[in-house]
Amino acid sequence: MLTPEGRIKKEVRRILENHQVYYFMPTGIGYCRSGIPDIVACVNGQFMGIEVKAGERKPTNLQQRELNKIVDAGGVSLCINANNINSLASYLQLVKLG
Repeated sequence: MLTPEGRIKKEVRRILENHQVYYFMPTGIGYCRSGIPDIVACVNGQFMGIEVKAGERKPTNLQQRELNKIVDAGGVSLCINANNINSLASYLQLVKLG
């Protein structure tokens, strides 16, 4: 049975696959740096980090710091939760048309 966050991750993966986005989900075991986004993707040549949260939750300070580093390096960072998951497909469509 999926957790509430697991359900959102599953939907995010479905949206990414429907838009033919390259992505992977890094495992947070062993040598992985803390705070890395749940999903790392490449959309139309643009690096993207996606943090997924259940309900209306927001990233922790550590996660937000990593998302900010991605933006500072020229990438895109998103936090997707139940409130904004529907906007992900619209965003991907705009980026791919870019």
